[in-house]
Order: sequence, then C-alpha cells, then structure tokens
Amino acid sequence: MISIILGGAGFVGTNLIGRLIQEGQTVVVLDNFSRGQKEYSSRFIKSNNFHIFECEASSFDNLHNSFSLVAKLGGIDEVWHLAANSDIPAGVNDPCVDFKDTFLTTFELLRVMKIFEIKKVHFASSSAIYGNLGDITLHESVGPLLPISNYGAMKLASEGLISAAAESFLNKANIFRFPNVVGVPATHGVLLDFIMKLKKNPSRLDVLGDGTQQKAYLHVSDLVDAMLVVSKRADAAKVEVINIGPVDEGVTVDWISRQVVKRVSPDAKILFGTGNRGWVGDVPKFTYSTEKLQSYGWKPELNSADAIKCAIDEIALQFGK
Repeated sequence: MISIILGGAGFVGTNLIGRLIQEGQTVVVLDNFSRGQKEYSSRFIKSNNFHIFECEASSFDNLHNSFSLVAKLGGIDEVWHLAANSDIPAGVNDPCVDFKDTFLTTFELLRVMKIFEIKKVHFASSSAIYGNLGDITLHESVGPLLPISNYGAMKLASEGLISAAAESFLNKANIFRFPNVVGVPATHGVLLDFIMKLKKNPSRLDVLGDGTQQKAYLHVSDLVDAMLVVSKRADAAKVEVINIGPVDEGVTVDWISRQVVKRVSPDAKILFGTGNRGWVGDVPKFTYSTEKLQSYGWKPELNSADAIKCAIDEIALQFGK
C-alpha cells in the first residue's frame, strides 16, 4: 500500500520518509518545493518504494491530478498532511500566506481524499492552536482555544475540517500538535536564524526579544517516533488529538543563543532586543503536557537542552560551519 506525504520534501517529511520505507510502505511525496527541496530526499531516489512529484496542494485540480498519478502506482492507504506555511511572521505580514498554504491545502486535500476514497489522514497541527494561556498547562482538552497568530488560527481551522470529515467519510484521523521541532534539514526556526546571522556577521548575534522566552524543544527523530507510535494504535479514537513534545519545561532563548555562539562563533557578542516576544504571534512561555502520549508508552530520547545541542551541531554542519 502507498503512503502519501503531502509536503514531504520539507524538514519533518524528509525524516519520515525513511522510517515508512523501513516499515515496508511505498512512499510518494507531493510538494510544491517552496520550502522543501528534492535534494533532501535524494538518498531515497534509487528505492523502488519511493516517488516524488511536484504538486501545488492548495489547487484542487493540481492535487486531483497528482492523486490520479499516484493511484496508477497502487492503492493509497493513508495521507500524512505536513504541507503548511512554517514562517509565522510571514503569515502575520500577509494572512493570505497561511490561508493558502495551511488552510486551503487541508480543505482541498480532504475534497480529493473523499473522491479517491482514502479514509486515513495524519495531520501535523501545532501547539500554536492554544494561543497564549499564560501559566495554564496545555493539555489536549484545555480551552477555549484562542490562537494569537494566523498560523495557529489556520491550523485550528484545519483541525475543525478534519473533525468534520471524520463524521462524513474518514475512518481515522490523527491530529498531532507539534511543539518546537529541531534538527535537519533545517528550513526555518530560531537555530537556523541564529546560525545564518553568524555566518553573515561572525562578530555579533542580534536576538529578537530580551531572551527570556522559554519553550520546550523536540528533536525531529523523537517527533517521528511519536507519530509512528500513535499511528499504529488499533484502539485509538477515530479522531485522535495528541500533544507531542518533551517532558521538561524547556530552555530560554538566552541559553540557546549562547549555545549557538559557543559552537559557531565563540567571539561573537550577543545583543538582545526588548520585551519577551520575538515577533507578533510569538507565545513567550508555555507549559506543554504530554501525559496522554506518555500513557501510550512513549518518551523522547532527548530532552530540550540535548535536542538543541544536537540540532545546533547538525545545522552548523548542514551549512558548512
């Protein structure tokens, strides 16, 4: 059977491909290559169980044609929906970005899945759907959900579409609420931002905000492990909503900046901004509950600090530092 990864040429998808192929799946990646790149999955090209096609998922006609092409390869068992805008500030500057790349991709995907009678979807949602709830621990049943970024709003709207589709035609929908994920190939995020700034100017690192922002971080290898654990549960709910993340309270941007400087440019001076938010829509601090996921027998191999240190080295090597 075939697993389609929509948006599979990006950061998470590239790491998911190998795991699915190892488990005997034929994997087809559909991506518009706006952020992901074919080169990220080049090591799989020679595999008979891997195919990659260009596809604009926000276009019904384009998506339908791509699924028709995939269907010629065999029966489609499931879709991993990872396609989205991952640049939160870009969505603040232009809300059409998140509407098109995050919400419309979900809307059109579900239309196409219904036509092709594909009844299983795994959706990459986000902790951003919770908004800024202060000191409240963010568990799956907390509410009201009031996202403060267009990215979070479109992820939450997508969750609603998937829930409605489960009532209509889906047999199984896993909604994964991602934390801050780090690793390679890096396409966005604070670590890439810091490393590229230092590559451009090794003498200084400008940090958005005062550095007190504190968040939990998960290495992409642990994220993929968690998603696969949930996807294999035979007794899970029809619509499974689950937080994925580490079991610690995270690290500060101040600490992260010092780790990056230590690895990439030890003599650089760190210059902090003001306020505890890096950008509009940034949640400065939150406590993320993964008790539900832990009850399934899963825990990450790396805590936030170790995930960051590992990813800094990986990304630095990715960009020749």
